[in-house]
Amino acid sequence: MSATHESGMGERIARLRMRRGLTQERLAEKAGLSVDVVRKLEQGRRRTARLSTVNALAAALDTEPSALLGQLTTFEVPPTADEAPSVLALRQAVSPVADLLGGDDDVEDAPSIVQLKEALASTGSIRREGRVAEIGAVLPQLIRDARAAVHASAGRDAAAANSVLAVAYQVAATTLTALGKEDAAFTAMERSLAAIRSCDDPNLETLAASTLSWVLTKQGRLGDAERIALARAEQIEPGFRSAPQDIALWGVLLLRAATAAVRQEKEQQVEDLMRQATAAADLVGEDRLVYATPFGPTNVGIAKVNFLVEMDRSREAVRTAPAVPDLTSLPPTWRARFHVDRALAHTDLGEDARAVRALLTAEQDAAEWMRYHATSRRLVEELRGRATRGSAPVFALAERLGLAD
Repeated sequence: MSATHESGMGERIARLRMRRGLTQERLAEKAGLSVDVVRKLEQGRRRTARLSTVNALAAALDTEPSALLGQLTTFEVPPTADEAPSVLALRQAVSPVADLLGGDDDVEDAPSIVQLKEALASTGSIRREGRVAEIGAVLPQLIRDARAAVHASAGRDAAAANSVLAVAYQVAATTLTALGKEDAAFTAMERSLAAIRSCDDPNLETLAASTLSWVLTKQGRLGDAERIALARAEQIEPGFRSAPQDIALWGVLLLRAATAAVRQEKEQQVEDLMRQATAAADLVGEDRLVYATPFGPTNVGIAKVNFLVEMDRSREAVRTAPAVPDLTSLPPTWRARFHVDRALAHTDLGEDARAVRALLTAEQDAAEWMRYHATSRRLVEELRGRATRGSAPVFALAERLGLAD
């Protein structure tokens, strides 16, 4: 386990605060928070915080939110893994030295376009199930294969290969971001945008805007994230007779913008965006996968619960959650994130037993994903800290997540 995880969020905040020469009072002032919040976090009396609070503290401390959250920074290797995942291999695939030296990819064994598309589809399935280590094992080779195919092809085949390469780079961006490597993720997005200029799928520019907005949100660049999503949403705004996929792509961008807005505590903006997203979901009719992202009434419903939790409206979030329709239509990782939001709301209300049950439900949906999800980890730490040894489920869950005592 990395050293980052051996200390709590409060210890990380205190360490960075002292490095910056700030008092608790000055940090609170810079972050726009009460000094009581800073004190409670540093003293370990609070182990969780709204993401808007985390972002405000990160900005005041001139660091990324991931540095405070303490997320895993490398892949964990399952004992049954055929091939070990590697952050270094993923970095090398995204930023090969050959590009700097003027060399070319080895094109002798370039796969066919059909093989590339099949490999990309398989990666999409792995992502939706939250099998993070497996993504880390297969993604570097997919990127290398797609690059080789681009260099070995011409015409339509080259355009198709660039489409696969563009999406593969975006998968790399989300994976690197999940490991706290936001700058490497930005590089992957630059590569994706370059591939999109020569691809055969007009929707990939919209997909890139959505992914880039998410990466920027994780970097703590919330204004940039909101701007990117809204600018692209304005460019592609559909009409009532547009195809469901076009409406869904637009809706995904609205949710990305709302995610950035809620972490800036722009509640009116969030409500306006959610009204538009709800109308778009009603037009779509049922949740459909837009590339790797679902959009429809169910995903808008879980987004609403997430935003209520972020706006500190936990009682309303708990009341709203049961009304979310057809959860089984969503991929496992989306369902798991929804149950983590339920757990956050119950924890805020002092309903620890219900919070633990929600976390156990999330684990049933996407156990490996939870090990990499910083919010899940710190929430389990908080619940374990408040529990007695007789509360076996939360202690067992903490052990399965690899959390030190």
